[in-house]
Amino acid sequence: MKIAITGKGGVGKTTIAAAISLILAEKGYRVFAIDADPDSNLASALGIPCSAHNKIVPISCEKQLIEQRTNSPQGGMFKLNPDVSDIVDKFAFCHRGVNLLMLGAVQKGGGGCACPENAFLRSLVQELVLRRNECVILDMEAGIEHLGRATARGVDAFIAVAEPGVRSIETVRRISHMAVQIGISKTYVVLNGIRNDDDRKFFQSYLSEFEVLAEVPYHESIRANDRDGRSVIDDLPKDIRSCFDDLAVKLLTKFS
Repeated sequence: MKIAITGKGGVGKTTIAAAISLILAEKGYRVFAIDADPDSNLASALGIPCSAHNKIVPISCEKQLIEQRTNSPQGGMFKLNPDVSDIVDKFAFCHRGVNLLMLGAVQKGGGGCACPENAFLRSLVQELVLRRNECVILDMEAGIEHLGRATARGVDAFIAVAEPGVRSIETVRRISHMAVQIGISKTYVVLNGIRNDDDRKFFQSYLSEFEVLAEVPYHESIRANDRDGRSVIDDLPKDIRSCFDDLAVKLLTKFS
């Protein structure tokens, strides 16, 4: 099962990605959680202690390795499909059964993305999505920087996380449009931070054409876990935890 999760900044996509990853690992699946957002927060959402964060090296920071694999020092030319077959197991940080890989940010000159770092990261995502059999959960930025047409063929679901708000809804629609452009025909939605019936009615009015996989109520315990450095699923009330459990089961039923 390969799931790409995205949404507007601050809507809780990393919370959803971490919850799914941890629950799948609890069920005995081998899980790779990929932090593909330059504003990396997936480690803390998984409950990895701050003292261990310095052991997790973003792949994009491995400059010497990237140069070697892409032959980038050779007069500005570089390989577009470098060998990354050993990278996943070599750099993954395992926590509670979840293997975390941080892609890191690519520093781009001018706004183009034809650089050795980007070619290396894209090859790595393709390795995970197209050539491995584990559960892969990609915590994306609002765009789809690391997903090309070839990679998209291996993604089982594209999930947009939305909160009650017009800007969040606009982002979901843009994501759905971009997904179609690279071959992902359907975008699913997870509604997050629901406080009352007015929020539900808002979503029903603006997102009726999307299939909703889960409705996650707002609860202070999720914010408290972030504040206290615990994982997003630690010590949750039963009704909140069941939302995450049901989402994971629904994904397994649909895509495994």
